[in-house]
Amino acid sequence: MLQKLGILGFLIVLNLSTFAQKLEVIDLKVEHLSNPLAVETEIPRLSWKINSTEKNTQQAEYEIRVGTDKVFLNKDKDLVWKHRASTDQSVLIDYAGSPLQSKKKYFWQVRVKDNHGNTSAWSTIGFFQMGISASDWSAQWITASGKDTSSRSPLFRKEFSLKKKIKSAMAYITAKGLYEAKLNGARISDTYFAPGWTSYKNQLQYQVYDVTALLRIGSNVLGASLGNGWYKGRIGFGNQHNFYGDTRGLLLQLEVEYTDGTKETINTDENWKYTYGPIMASDIYDGEIYDARMEITGWDNTDFKEDSNWKNVNVMNKGTEKLIAMSGPPVRKHEQFKALSIFKTPKGETVVDFGQNLVGWVILKAQGPTGTKITLSHAEVLTKEGNFYTTNLRSAKAQDSYILKGGAEQVFEPHFTFQGFRYVKVEGYPGELKSDDLTAVALYSDMATTGKFTTSNPLINQLQHNIQWGQKGNFLDVPTDCPQRDERLGWTGDAQAFANTAAYNMDVAGFFTKWLKDVKADQQPSGLIPHVVPNVLGINDGASAGWADVATIIPWDMYRAYGDRRILETQYESMQKWVGYITSVAKNNLWNSGFHFGDWLFYRPNDDNDGRAAVTDKYLIAQTFYAHSTQLLINAAEVLGKKEDVAKYTALLSNIKAAFAKEYMTPTGRLVSGTQTAYVLALQFDMLPEGLRAACADRLVANIRDYGNHLTTGFLGTPYICHVLTRFGHNDVAYDLLMQESYPSWLYPVKMGATTIWERWDGIKPDGSFQTPDMNSYNHYAYGAIGDWMYRTIAGINSAADAPGYKSIVIAPKPGGKLTQASAELETVYGTVKSAWVLENNLLKLDVTVPANTRAKIVLVDSSHDIGSGTYHFESSVK
Repeated sequence: MLQKLGILGFLIVLNLSTFAQKLEVIDLKVEHLSNPLAVETEIPRLSWKINSTEKNTQQAEYEIRVGTDKVFLNKDKDLVWKHRASTDQSVLIDYAGSPLQSKKKYFWQVRVKDNHGNTSAWSTIGFFQMGISASDWSAQWITASGKDTSSRSPLFRKEFSLKKKIKSAMAYITAKGLYEAKLNGARISDTYFAPGWTSYKNQLQYQVYDVTALLRIGSNVLGASLGNGWYKGRIGFGNQHNFYGDTRGLLLQLEVEYTDGTKETINTDENWKYTYGPIMASDIYDGEIYDARMEITGWDNTDFKEDSNWKNVNVMNKGTEKLIAMSGPPVRKHEQFKALSIFKTPKGETVVDFGQNLVGWVILKAQGPTGTKITLSHAEVLTKEGNFYTTNLRSAKAQDSYILKGGAEQVFEPHFTFQGFRYVKVEGYPGELKSDDLTAVALYSDMATTGKFTTSNPLINQLQHNIQWGQKGNFLDVPTDCPQRDERLGWTGDAQAFANTAAYNMDVAGFFTKWLKDVKADQQPSGLIPHVVPNVLGINDGASAGWADVATIIPWDMYRAYGDRRILETQYESMQKWVGYITSVAKNNLWNSGFHFGDWLFYRPNDDNDGRAAVTDKYLIAQTFYAHSTQLLINAAEVLGKKEDVAKYTALLSNIKAAFAKEYMTPTGRLVSGTQTAYVLALQFDMLPEGLRAACADRLVANIRDYGNHLTTGFLGTPYICHVLTRFGHNDVAYDLLMQESYPSWLYPVKMGATTIWERWDGIKPDGSFQTPDMNSYNHYAYGAIGDWMYRTIAGINSAADAPGYKSIVIAPKPGGKLTQASAELETVYGTVKSAWVLENNLLKLDVTVPANTRAKIVLVDSSHDIGSGTYHFESSVK
């Protein structure tokens, strides 16, 4: 029943509301971003959140104004759009004012009226700037003279003079390779690995930076260095180099506006100079070599007079790739870790333990004789004897080396590479190595943390920690499979399996929007979706069930998580083409041909006696995903109002399911593969007649019980197994799987000391030995997909099926597994949702928070409640 606040609580609320606004507008966003500088769409969408001190608050009306001058905005002058609407819509509202101009900055604010009659003040002013159109590029591509065969990173510089007072200055930059840009000796940005990894042959991102504060009247210097990166360096398999091109290049356009209204542009052109700097080699897989003796002091600043021996650059051909604005979050530095310990291994090697498997690099301080070479090698684990272990990195050297120039203490860190590691082996360090000499820095895409989850069970809490760090380590511009060995590719199967969990933990709207552009760009004309995106494998390496279905799964998942209808509009053609591809190779509505990874890395027990864990038939799996992708295409067509497509694909889906039943199912619902994954996928995707589903769920439970409450699923079955069990009334079995501590289980790696999710259920075996080194990553997020079930079922936070983006929320926790407490929160596009429960003497005490402008349904064992925004307390008996 609903409990009322006590008198003390009432007085506290009353006191706070006396000093706070009753209603305010916060967190303005444009295209999921705060104050973006490169909006490409002609119809950007505006969003905001509402804070209210009153319960049951809904937006009744909003008023938006958009202008070209921040000062005049408050005076309603120079407006390009002013709009008022009586609606509760506050997320992704289409701009509908005057046409927006290339490179122009626009300021905007909003105020709202609520259903209680309150009107907010105008919000703080936000802004967005339009990206640069193709016709507005005047800069030229430049590169080092001659063929770009040197392993060293080139340095480019251009000195120029500004003679007037500066109002603003914007830099538009991209590169073939990776770039680090500087202005008057300072880094232009705190971001890394720009311009990011895209399908370079189709589209190349550019970045925009406000550099007003870095410029000065008089002499100025632009500088940049380039690395091989994904463009030219080793990427993919078979020692593959130069996949996208063999020449690194820079494109930079600096546009300065003076206070008198005049403008000046400084471009990359034939007048720039170059030389080679101290980065002797840089590769994503192999690491970086930096020779401090080759440093050129002051090269990127004024008063540098030693460029007489620098050479003139070459101007490159423009290229056929399309330049596009950056739409996802950049990579930035995040958490830092000091050494937990520095020790000697049994082999006598000096090793540093940072306590967390992370992705990034080590900042090293050192002082010693000139020519001293220090090498840092990176590893995820130690052998059971305690020795440094890198065999699982395969051919990746994963080493950073620094050569000292003598003199004062120096500080080193890489520029164009990253490593996945917990342990670092240090060789050649002069003197005694101390913990203050090393700092590990995590780098990943700058996604805001949106989810928090904790329970009364420390092992589950560590599992959640591992899931989050698996995401951080592998969401470095693209969703990689692993971040440490000679791979680090955007495997589609891993990404689709984890997308829902990812959207609970972090704001991945921009991240996946950016990546899906490349899913579409790298899709073959036939509709085939590659195994990896961006695709650095063969053009025909694709179309595997559960991998290629990323084309339908993630667009729908992102629509559900963020209410973003446009992502369905943008990806709809790609979704159609993928389903069309399957249909084109199917025979009699059966997708029973082609290569498939199947239920990748499923548990393989020694079952020679009865064969009950036989490999799940790959074509059975393919048929279920054929149905799933078709269903998601129907869903998208319904949202987009494509009635003819709904009818067309509904008929196709019926035929797909009929073909499945005929080929893979007995009349009583027994499947030709009696595996957990077979039953999970058949039940999750509604492949079975409704009357047979309960019995099939019972068969799934029997299989799980037969294995001592262990799962045997791989990459495709694991994300759904607990969802299916809960859906069909076996929540206790789902909890038994989650709480299982012995192999194979989610908690087995936790018990073995894991700080991220492993690629294999037994990456380290109970005796301390390792699984096959050919494929044994200790930072692989796919099995972390259980996080989705933990948020949805344990904490009970769900978006209502008919209201994407948490406009309508369902909070329905289902306690179990001997948990006595669980709490979670999720920062949605409307605000923070919280669900926290305590179980005492069969009484569930639940506290929930519902953000303004949403409603929620609270589902308990003995009751349900429809509520508006606010904070509430409920109590319910638990049977």
